[in-house]
Formats: sequence, structure tokens, C-alpha cells
Amino acid sequence: MKSIKSEQDHGKLISRRAIIMGTMQTAALGVLGGRLAWLQVAQGSKYRTLSDKNRINVKMLAPSRGTIVDRYGVPLAVNGRNFRVLIVPEQVKDIESVLRALQSHIDLQESDIRSVLKEAKRNAKFVPIEVKDDLSWDEVAKIEVNLPDLPGLSTDVGQRRTYPFADATAHVVGYVGAVNEREIDQDPLLSLPGFRIGKTGIEKKFDKELRGEKGTAQVEVNVVGREVRELDVRDSHSGERLILTLDGELQRFTQTRLAQERSASAVIMDAHTGAVYTLASSPAFDPNLFISGMPFDIWEQLRTDAAHPLVNKAIAGQYPPASTFKMVVALAGLRAGLVNSNRTSFCGGHFQYGKDKFHCWKKHGHGRVDVMQAIQHSCDVFFYELAVELGIEKIAREARLFGLGDKLGFELTEESPGLVPDKEWKLGYNGRKWQVGETIVTSIGQGSLLATPLQMAVMTARMVNGGYAVKPWITSNGLAPNSKMVGKWPKMDVKQSHIEMVLKGMEDVVNDRGGTAYASRIVDEELAFAGKTGTGQVQRITMAQRKAGVKNEDLDWKQRHHALFVGYAPYKNPRYVCSVVVEHGVGGSKAAAPIAKEILLEAQRRAPHKAMVGEES
Repeated sequence: MKSIKSEQDHGKLISRRAIIMGTMQTAALGVLGGRLAWLQVAQGSKYRTLSDKNRINVKMLAPSRGTIVDRYGVPLAVNGRNFRVLIVPEQVKDIESVLRALQSHIDLQESDIRSVLKEAKRNAKFVPIEVKDDLSWDEVAKIEVNLPDLPGLSTDVGQRRTYPFADATAHVVGYVGAVNEREIDQDPLLSLPGFRIGKTGIEKKFDKELRGEKGTAQVEVNVVGREVRELDVRDSHSGERLILTLDGELQRFTQTRLAQERSASAVIMDAHTGAVYTLASSPAFDPNLFISGMPFDIWEQLRTDAAHPLVNKAIAGQYPPASTFKMVVALAGLRAGLVNSNRTSFCGGHFQYGKDKFHCWKKHGHGRVDVMQAIQHSCDVFFYELAVELGIEKIAREARLFGLGDKLGFELTEESPGLVPDKEWKLGYNGRKWQVGETIVTSIGQGSLLATPLQMAVMTARMVNGGYAVKPWITSNGLAPNSKMVGKWPKMDVKQSHIEMVLKGMEDVVNDRGGTAYASRIVDEELAFAGKTGTGQVQRITMAQRKAGVKNEDLDWKQRHHALFVGYAPYKNPRYVCSVVVEHGVGGSKAAAPIAKEILLEAQRRAPHKAMVGEES
């Protein structure tokens, strides 16, 4: 009996254990089932996304950079096809070993490898890095065939910026270059491999407008990262097409003419609308070299050249305007009532003020001259006397009215302000009082007075258009088509009778036998131009040098005077104004007037003011 009872107790114990174990198993299965349900139902969307991220790559699509064209629609900056090879750091264990393997298939320099390794340390591991661009089709084929042995590498077709007019438009259009650390902003486009942004000129000023908007593409990839198929694409949007007021062929003509001088610049603009047709600076450079990779020796040559080929001298060069400034002094005298058609001054070759003697450029003087003759013959003594009576403040006020002494708000950021000195400026500059002798020197465009070629063109335009405060512009940025701007600029406080007296003097400079630019006249009266010469003193020739017979052309190139000319054509019905500066030109002002003649003739022949692409008829 005792044995039977013991067996019954043991059976009951086993049953209880079985129940407990079964309950525990059921509970475990319940928890597991609940967890699976939670993962599949409640969290299913999340994990499907995570799974998709393992097999789907989202690529950013670079937009096509907007083109830049001249007023006729002729391309000045365009995009060409560019084959390149990329590497994704997170897809390769040893970047350098892969690049070394790539060297056996294409020409890859040590500098290229160092550049990629540097980029890999700086960027996120998933960001593709451009290894080399401008690949030939044969190089692309070699890479594609060997991709199984080149993990992380892929070929790609991008775009390459090219500049058809090369050096002729280099300073205006500018060029693009790779993004550096200082230029990185919130735009994700800047992280794309090989992405370029504007570095100078129009490319820089309107970079965001030209840049466009990115697109995206979802692509399915296999376990080794090879693309299998494209799932979804959102196209990128190309950058804006910029139309410049520039006449490309007139620009090229001017640049070619300036290249005959060691260093020169020129501006041609519309006297009435302010549209800039030519903005040339020589020597220049080929912007395409900045895209393809500039050889070190060429870069060093550009960087160290005393003629500064990398500087746009038409807007950044600052020069004493010399005798081209005499028209401003004449207008200040007319405004003050100190000058009229009857006032004359006697020029005996110098002007005495106190103990100081101020010489005229003509040793024995011009005799008795009125204001128009003083402009025609560029008589210094007439303006010396007038300046003493006027004072620097009235001269400075007139200069600023005609566009000198400050930036003009031109689109190109490289624009310099120039300088119109006065009493306040000198006190702030060196704490000293202004001297009358400085006023005398300023009256002939020397001393501290500085102006850019663009400012001198604007000064001339405001004189010949009837006294309207025209400003220069080179894109349609916020402005109506150019022909619509006629008469829309503010009218300046200047009498037409005063302007006419000054213009008569400028006409005689070129078209009267006694004028300083008579040798450069245009015989055809329908095309004839007018203007004013100037010689900007760089280094004063001492009395001892004069006695020894030393002339300006005998000095070293950097010590010679600048040659200047401002003019307009046709003089009977002004439309085009120009300014020309020949740095350290041989023969003084005589070096600039012939250039002005040629480019004004070409401007009249081409007549760019009559048409502009996109302009309403």
C-alpha cells in the first residue's frame, strides 16, 4: 500500500511539472508571437524602410549649369560632356591600394592620389569623390572592364564648363573652380564630386542663379554595390541662362587691339542706356586652363607678370584721370559762374602761385585761350587759375556728380571705387590740412585723384547724353531691355548750354587741326568722333633729367606715364562712349587715341544698340 501511494504522489509531481513547463512554454510562445506581431504589424513600415536602405541608394543629380551668352545669343560659357571616375570610401577597405591598381589602367598622377586621400579624410564616407575627370572613351572602357577588381570605383558622365571666347572674355565672364572649405554652405550640391562654383566675374556674381536645383534618383544595387535598376527619378532643374549686354565680337576685336600694348584696358558703353558693349583688359588669360588644370609654369607666369593679367583693369585698375578730368573742372567753373564764353586766360608756359611754379605741358605756353580752346589744346594753366578760384570742394562735388569717387553698383564684384580727394578726406587720411597746391594739381587730374576706366566712360556718357545720371550694367538683372532705358535715368542738375561748350572743346580735340588728337580723326563726318586725351604722370621727370634730354619713353616701363583717352561717336549724334587706358604707353596720350578710333569705328559698324536677344521689338 505504501508503495502504491508513493507511486501516486510521484505521478502527481510529474503532472504538476508538466503543467508548469507547458504553461511556461505557452507564455514564451505568446511573448515571441506578440513580439513578432509587433515587429511585423506595428513596426513593419520602419523595418521595411531600413531594409530598403540596404538595397536602395539615393543619388543626388547635379543640375546643368546655366549658359552665358552675349547680346546676340552667342555662347560665352557653355557645358560639354565630361567622363570621370569616382570612388566611394565606405565601399573599399584600402583606398590607396585601389587607386594604385587603377594606375595600371589610366594615367593617374601621385598628386591625384594625394588629393583623393585628403578628400576622403574631410568628407563623410558615403560621399563619392572624383578621382579624375576628362577621361577619354578608351580610359572609360578600361575602367569598366576591370571594375570587378576595382571595388568602390565607378565611371560617370558629368559636365565640363568651357569658354569659347577664351581670353577675350576671361575677365568679364570669369571661370568656375572646385569648392574649397571656406566656400562650403548649406547647399548639398556643393558636396557632389567635382562640383564647380563661380570664382570670378559673372560666374561668381550670379553663381546661385547659374547653379540650378538638384535632382534625385533611387537606384537598386546588389550586394557589391553595383546598380541593378533605376526605381525613381526626380529631375534636376538647369540654372538660369544669362544674357549679357556684351557684344562678343566687338569684345574680341577690342581685346585683340589692346594686345598690341603691353598693358591696356578699354570700355565701350551706350551713352543713353548704360549697356556695356565691351569691357576689355589686356593681357588676359585663358579661363579654360582653370578647368582642365593649369600647368605650374603658366600659373607662375600669370601670377608674377608685372602687367597683372589676372586683374580686370577696366573696373579694378585705378589711375589718375589726367587731362580727361579737365571737362569736369570746366563744368564746375561754368556752374559757379567763373567761366563763360568770354573768359580767357593767358598761358605763358607756367602758373605762379606764391613761391611755387606749376608748368604747362607745352613749354612756351598756348597764349590766350578760352574754355573751349583750353580743352582742345589741353592747356594746363587755364585750369590751374580756375582751380584756385573754385577750391577743391566745388571740384570734388562736380566730380562725384559725374560718377567719380565711388563704386557705380556694377554687377562685377571686382569693381574699385576710385578716389575724389577733398579737405575732409585728407584730414582723415593723414591728419593734415588741404593745401591750395593740391587743388592746382587735382585740376589737371593728378595728385591723389583716381578713377577706373569704367568710371571715366560713365563720366563721358553723362556729359554727352544731355546730363542724365546713367549707370553701367552688363546683365538684364532687374532692368528692362536696353532700348527701354533711354531717358529713364535721373536728370542731373547741369545746364545744357554748359555741356555744349565742353562738347565743342572735345570735338575740336579730334577734328580741329590744333587738337591734341587730330592725327586720330575719322574723316567720314557721319562716323567722326570726339574726345579728350590725357597723360597720367607716374614719375616726375626731374629738372636735371630734362636738361639731360631724358624723355618719358627713355624711362623704365613701370616709370613711364599712362596714356588715356575718353571719347564718343558719332559726335553729331552721340551713342557710344569709350575710355582707353594704356599703362606706361610710349608717346604719352598719343598711344590711346588711335585705339579709341579703331574700336569706336568697329562699334559703329556693328551697331550693337540696335538688337539684343530677348528684347521686345
